Amino acid sequence: MKTVLTNDPLEAAEYIKRGGIVAFPTETVYGLGANVFDEQAVAKIFEAKRRPADNPLIAHISEIEQIGELATKVTKNAGKFIRSFFPGPLTIVLPKSDAVPYIATAGLETIGVRMPRFELAQCFIAACGVPVVAPSANLSGRPSPTTWQAVAEDLDGRANCILQGDPTEIGLESTVVDCTGDIPLLLRQGAVSLAQLQAIVPETRNYEPITGELPKSPGLSHRHYSPVAEVIILDHKFEISNFKSGAAYIGVNERGERFQVTRICLSAEEYASAIFEFFRECDRRGIKTIYCETVEETGIGSALMDRLRRAAEG
Repeated sequence: MKTVLTNDPLEAAEYIKRGGIVAFPTETVYGLGANVFDEQAVAKIFEAKRRPADNPLIAHISEIEQIGELATKVTKNAGKFIRSFFPGPLTIVLPKSDAVPYIATAGLETIGVRMPRFELAQCFIAACGVPVVAPSANLSGRPSPTTWQAVAEDLDGRANCILQGDPTEIGLESTVVDCTGDIPLLLRQGAVSLAQLQAIVPETRNYEPITGELPKSPGLSHRHYSPVAEVIILDHKFEISNFKSGAAYIGVNERGERFQVTRICLSAEEYASAIFEFFRECDRRGIKTIYCETVEETGIGSALMDRLRRAAEG
């Protein structure tokens, strides 16, 4: 398969209309999209990414009215979150409609729905004429792509088209909140924090996994966000025992050790935006060990630490 590169959302949308898969930028990370109602097209996403079939996808919309095509109801709490955070980096899990094939939801009776605020993404989805289901546009388990070049590294020859846009603003996947029950449950950390959700619906709380329950959100059950290099999480106050030469470091504080590659970020927001591309750059350079500084788990710092822990588990 030849992967077409374009900066024209109308050209990219034609591939969706013909049953293809297209990588496109959002404010969070680049996604790999297909027509949510086309089972064969959705299957191509799983094949291209080598993604486990039990990992649900998120549907992206350009108009609020499209939620009615995807979900049987919008609960009261979901409506509050939609009014507060759409368009933006928040995914809301709702009861799915019969029109949504089970391949898109990993067999679940629920569907995650998000409305990106990134203008190029909105133009692309609108041109597609249907909601676009999309996970991150990377090989499964790899760091999520925050540039179109990173998408090409993983998916050149595996996707029909890459819609070229600027590097992503946030750099971490969307927050996911389950609104199917009486109490909203935060399934995945992202740029919209638990505190922000609780400011809208005070009862919102973190999801506690139940043994045997199928995950309602991507990023909960499979190895994620991992570079080839070993990731070691580091408190900046502590000395590194058994320091490994030729290593890399990223954080918000300078350190005394001599690293081969160093990235000092001015804030947790910059750190979050940079982390996945930093992982990829280290892999390009053949770095074997990456030291990542901890940050305070408030705001996007909670999402960043979640991704770092998952990367370290890899």
